[in-house]
Amino acid sequence: MSDTVIRAESLGKKYRIGALHKKHDTLRDSIAAAFKRPNGETFKRSSDDEFWALRDVSFEVKRGEVVGIIGRNGAGKSTLLKILSKITEPSAGRVELRGRVGSLLEVGTGFHPELSGRENIFLNGAILGMGRAEIRRRFDEIAAFAEVEKFIDTPVKHYSSGMYMRLAFAVAAHLEAEVLLMDEVLAVGDSIFQRKCLGKMAEVSHDQGRTVVFVSHNMQAVRQLCDRCFLLTEGRITDRGDVEHVTTAYLRGSQVPMDENAIDQLLRGLPVDPVFELDGLSLHQDGEPVRQVMNGKQLDVILTYRVKGKSSGLRVFIDLLDAEGALLFRSFHDGAHGVPTVVQPGSYRSVASIPRNILGPVDYVVSVQAGIFNKRMCLPQDGIRIPISVVATTPSNDSYLSDTFRGKLAPQVRWKTDKL
Repeated sequence: MSDTVIRAESLGKKYRIGALHKKHDTLRDSIAAAFKRPNGETFKRSSDDEFWALRDVSFEVKRGEVVGIIGRNGAGKSTLLKILSKITEPSAGRVELRGRVGSLLEVGTGFHPELSGRENIFLNGAILGMGRAEIRRRFDEIAAFAEVEKFIDTPVKHYSSGMYMRLAFAVAAHLEAEVLLMDEVLAVGDSIFQRKCLGKMAEVSHDQGRTVVFVSHNMQAVRQLCDRCFLLTEGRITDRGDVEHVTTAYLRGSQVPMDENAIDQLLRGLPVDPVFELDGLSLHQDGEPVRQVMNGKQLDVILTYRVKGKSSGLRVFIDLLDAEGALLFRSFHDGAHGVPTVVQPGSYRSVASIPRNILGPVDYVVSVQAGIFNKRMCLPQDGIRIPISVVATTPSNDSYLSDTFRGKLAPQVRWKTDKL
């Protein structure tokens, strides 16, 4: 018997976008016009209305493998998972899956808001083809993992997004499907829950021999969990194989040069968000824009943005990553408050100041992000990433500032030693 559980051959998915060429004022007019023009000619769509979200995608996944799928927003990752889940039919090619498939494609996918957590566990289990006895056997484990025992008989419409995510992940991971399809399961939830997710996915794949297809913008999670990786670019697989190689290629390709024109062009092309609009982004030292960062000086990350409506939990934040994409630290604009705040409509300027003598003379990436706490991101999931090269401010004979072997950060830690 073959160990291949997923086989995709020349998969393609085509969508029609845009609208008919003529606008109409009433629903009746629009319906009539959909069939016939006033002069009796039928409407025709132009070829520009066709968009290929996936094109000529082929791959195989073996039993027990954890395969990562990465790529920028709009690359076709979620479309691919919807085809694998049989939610969407491909426009070209074919896919074969062996075994029962469990999917977590969005927060609470398949949940009925009026039903309780308990009822939704049984509903999702039934959708996956489980019997009541099978679901009942895993029920306590699911509720405990999700940490919603006290609310298990409450309708899930009253759950926070974090509770939704915990329960949805717990159901998908604990019910006995041979193949798990996971789309951004770490996008919502705190760091403790994210570690639980990673641990559970490692358990079900490596210990239980189940197959996991994992879509994520979190390169650390992909590197920690996955055996192989595919890079999707504009609907095509452009790189595949070793996780370290593919994620490094992706990180390099997703960075924006520290150039004013390049940043402005990127900002103009950002997707429209109903709440948040980023207008400007720049890096300064000594009050001046910089292209090369000195590690003996404070680095200011300056953001200008517009909040379109009153928003509870809107947070603007920066990540400092190493050259391999590992998170070194994260800082929120409202971090001093301890909890997310309510942000009123208006224009804002936020300055995140990284103290002097924190950065070493190595390469980093500053990632600018915004999101509504525990709900969704307002910018692309992987943020706006700007690579920075840090150089020492003093001659190379100053070992403290120029030494690259002290770690990924180089803070000046104060010591005090007393003889006892």
